Amino acid sequence: MSLKKYSFLRNNKISFKEYSLVPLRKSDIQNIRRWRNEQINVLRQKTLLSKNDQILYYENIIKKSFTKSHPDIVLFSFLYCKKCIGYGGLVHVNWKLKSGEVSFVCDTKISNSKKSYQSSFSIFLNLIFKIAFDEMKLNKITSEVFDIRPWTREILEKSGFNICDILKNHVMIEDKQIDSILYQKILRD
Repeated sequence: MSLKKYSFLRNNKISFKEYSLVPLRKSDIQNIRRWRNEQINVLRQKTLLSKNDQILYYENIIKKSFTKSHPDIVLFSFLYCKKCIGYGGLVHVNWKLKSGEVSFVCDTKISNSKKSYQSSFSIFLNLIFKIAFDEMKLNKITSEVFDIRPWTREILEKSGFNICDILKNHVMIEDKQIDSILYQKILRD
C-alpha cells in the first residue's frame, strides 16, 4: 500500500527520535474510531462512530485533502516506532488568515496516563508546529479544551498557547455544565 501524501507539503514525514507524523493512513482509521468512541466525553463528537462512518470520512474528506493546494483539514497518523498511537493535525484551516485549529486524539491507554499523555502530546505539538509554521506558513494556531482536561491545558500552556476566551457553561458532559477554554498560539502578527 502506497503512503498518501499532501501535495502542498515539501515534507510529508516529520520526525523526532522514534516519533513521527505522516499523512493519515487508512490502516489507522479503525483504531482512531475506537479511541474517539472511548473518549467521546472530551470531544466535540456527539454520537458513536461506526466502521462505515469512518471509512466514508476517510474516502470523502481525508483522501480529497491530499490533492488540494489549500485544504481546510490536514490530518496525520502520530507514530511511535512506526506504530500509530494517535492522530491529529490542523482543522478549520483558513489560508487567507493563516490560521488553523490543532486537533489531537491518542490511544486511550496513553490518554489515561498523565505522564504518557503529556509526553506524547508535547511531542505531537512540536511536530505539528513544524508543519503549521514552517511548511504551511500559518501565523496562528487555536485550540478548544473542555475544562475537565487539566493535562491538556498544562501542555498547551507550556507549549506557548495563551487563553484567549472562556465560554462559560458551554458544553454538557455527564450532566454537568462545563466551560470551554479557547487557546491560541501566535507566531507572527
